[in-house]
Amino acid sequence: MKLHVLQEFLDLNQAFESVVRGLERTQRLTLFDKEDLHYTRAEIESARADANREFLDKLGEIVEQDSTLAYKFCRQHDRKTKDPFDLYLEIKEREEARRKKGLPPRVVLLPGWDQDDEEQAKKRAADKRRKATRKPKPSSVKSARQVQTGAARTPDRKK
Repeated sequence: MKLHVLQEFLDLNQAFESVVRGLERTQRLTLFDKEDLHYTRAEIESARADANREFLDKLGEIVEQDSTLAYKFCRQHDRKTKDPFDLYLEIKEREEARRKKGLPPRVVLLPGWDQDDEEQAKKRAADKRRKATRKPKPSSVKSARQVQTGAARTPDRKK
């Protein structure tokens, strides 16, 4: 929210206060009917209350919008920076609490699972992919010519 808006709100309330003080001074002069001055003061106070209520309602809406935006930003930041293993630990804690209450489990956790197990499994899978994409050594592969002509075979010839 802009500071100048709050300053304007303060100035408005000071102006209402100035008018009320002026009416009090006028009341002491006994030039005007006290009942009329009292009614006029009540009207001024009512107008101030209406203006304050309107301003505070709008201010509440602005604060709610700012709060919602800030909450969304913080939540997105937390999701980006949160360690996936923390989620596992959080679920494990919740499931232990359910078990202590005698409630059935909602998820099945692998006993003794550790984050390092996951990393080792990823490494093994990557190694398997690398081995599968490797080309065989040239010495162990028969040339296409040998296969076509049958030169690689040793024929059984009878003489």
